[in-house]
Amino acid sequence: MTEYRIDDLARAAGTTTRNVRGYQDRGLLPRPLRRGRIAIYTDAHLARLKVINDLLKRGFTIRHIGEFLSGLQRGENLAKVLGLEELVSEPWSTATSTTMSAQDLRDLLNSGNPVHYERLAEYGLIEPDDSESPDRYTILDQETVSAYGRLVKLGLPLSGILDVHGRLDHEMAAVAEIVISAGRRAVTEGHDDGWIPQTTAESEWATELLGELRRAGSVSAHNALDRALDRDLARQLSEYLDRARESAATDPPDAPAAG
Repeated sequence: MTEYRIDDLARAAGTTTRNVRGYQDRGLLPRPLRRGRIAIYTDAHLARLKVINDLLKRGFTIRHIGEFLSGLQRGENLAKVLGLEELVSEPWSTATSTTMSAQDLRDLLNSGNPVHYERLAEYGLIEPDDSESPDRYTILDQETVSAYGRLVKLGLPLSGILDVHGRLDHEMAAVAEIVISAGRRAVTEGHDDGWIPQTTAESEWATELLGELRRAGSVSAHNALDRALDRDLARQLSEYLDRARESAATDPPDAPAAG
């Protein structure tokens, strides 16, 4: 079994020592072995870190990952049987990542407020480097962060944007629960909850079902949101124009120019 010091582990997992310690503090990563005063990590720690990184890149928050990993504590064998480890390592989203200096990120978002950065990290949008005052950030969802930068440039406050993001994240979590719960019921139909496939054919079927379920759920949710945005934009635009016409009708006419 390969052994790692914390710096070597972070490098192998593509993360930072600060994140490794943070994951330990949150219970996402098992504590290392101790050899005197030296902390020793193993391949099991590396595998867990890779899963955490994959989930962060897919947009999961630290809280969601904690719940996910806690749920697998007692169902690790089931996860292997159903092929969930492979599903986890395959990104669900198409979000691209990049790196950016702290100054460039401040310029993009017009903010150096630590609270804003904490919320961006909590939502899985950015990840700071391993220092008390980070010089660089990994942008985990480049499209979303860039979109928020454009909104800020148009005058929207970043705090308000993050409030909306948090509400949307909460609503999407509810949607995800509906979709995944439906898949869970389909997998266990005719069996007790907690049923484990007994044959290769049953395992392959369950794995394929969960994979197709996530793809169908993603497409359905994305298109449903687009349709809802179109409907609400039309509704609110009509309402706005009605208000504008009412306001114009009640405004007094301009006084005639003197002379």
